[in-house]
Amino acid sequence: MSTPQPPMPQAAAPNWQAGAPGSPYPTYTSPIPVVRTHLGHVIASEWTKIRSVRSTMWTLGVFVLLVVGIGVLVATLVSTNAGEDDLAGNNPLSFGVFGLLLGSMCIITLGVLTTASEYGTGMIRTTMTACPSRGRVLAAKAIVFFSVAFTVTFVSVLLVALADVGMLDGAEKPSGGEWLKGTLGISLYIALLGLLSLVVGSIIRHSAGAITLMIGLVLAPLVIALFMFSSALEDLRQALFDYSIPNQLGAFYTTSLSKTGPTGWDPLWIALGVTAAAFAGAVVLLQKRDV
Repeated sequence: MSTPQPPMPQAAAPNWQAGAPGSPYPTYTSPIPVVRTHLGHVIASEWTKIRSVRSTMWTLGVFVLLVVGIGVLVATLVSTNAGEDDLAGNNPLSFGVFGLLLGSMCIITLGVLTTASEYGTGMIRTTMTACPSRGRVLAAKAIVFFSVAFTVTFVSVLLVALADVGMLDGAEKPSGGEWLKGTLGISLYIALLGLLSLVVGSIIRHSAGAITLMIGLVLAPLVIALFMFSSALEDLRQALFDYSIPNQLGAFYTTSLSKTGPTGWDPLWIALGVTAAAFAGAVVLLQKRDV
């Protein structure tokens, strides 16, 4: 005796209605509810993308390993080999800058891949079909990426700061302002650097090219300045030193490479202005280009 099967669900019937007066054709209303999309839907989509690909876990994992590992290692070597007189007057938070400089490469890579990889795979066509508002797509990518990059950076930097202050007893205790710049300020700066990489990836649409360009932006000014020996180029050499990314990172810990470059929170405002200008340019190009 066969077991009775449960009834199959019935599809919603189309809703046919009488047409306009004088028209022999009826009108059709879809039974599927139509929901007007908004930025929240695009953010949810981009969050699903960024957390479901392996590149996110790998790049952020290496970032945490570099920042925390190198930061603690440097503090350990300093505490072992330096005396209390050598530590006096030094900000213990500054030893985290070495790991951050290397770790920033991971944030740059992830930022570029967030946009440029979709052009490489052709997934961008599906994204733009689902959400024709291209500026909204770029804004959602920026919001999701910035939130992830800032959160991971802040947690990593805070762990290094707490470890370094605990190990370097002879160093000067950081003030409240130094704690704020050395944790919150530097995290915002690194997240903005990654966001700039995301925008560059959207403009160039090529992962390798955008990553190379961003790494050059981080390292090239300082390297070029080191090999400028001519006195006629002294002003240019000093400007490259002052506004190089490593020097701006050091400004958050009052350990910058030059005394005439940005100080305090200045690097953050510079990064914010450059990123905003690049973002505006990327939105304009998105509207003009074919997908």
